[in-house]
Amino acid sequence: MRQIRWRRLLGARLPRTGLSTGRAAVLALVVCALALTLAVPLRTYVSQRQELAGTARTQAELTAEVAQLQGQLDQLDDPAYVRAQARERLQYVLPGQTPYEVQLPAGKAGASPAEQGVDPSPGPWFSDLWSSVRSGG
Repeated sequence: MRQIRWRRLLGARLPRTGLSTGRAAVLALVVCALALTLAVPLRTYVSQRQELAGTARTQAELTAEVAQLQGQLDQLDDPAYVRAQARERLQYVLPGQTPYEVQLPAGKAGASPAEQGVDPSPGPWFSDLWSSVRSGG
């Protein structure tokens, strides 16, 4: 008690230990208003960042696909590649060459072509096409 009297006599004030209720309410109101004000722009920012990341991924995939297609186009510009594909896929031969087709007997092959994972079509694509045209379907 004596210390309090001496401080009052000297004009010194005792330090407050906490905020008053009114100041705390105003501070809480300001903090809530700031949170509500920043919530919508923050949500918009986050959604736009996610959309931007998705667009960047899509662009990277499309760029890779363009590079792959450009590589295929470059291959098709090479006459040697086109010639090799014509021989392999279309079974073309150069003039003066004799084409040979090896046919194994059906009984000695062991497993059927379907069991071996081989396409069971009897011949090249153009003979299948011609036979379907002749049969009408």
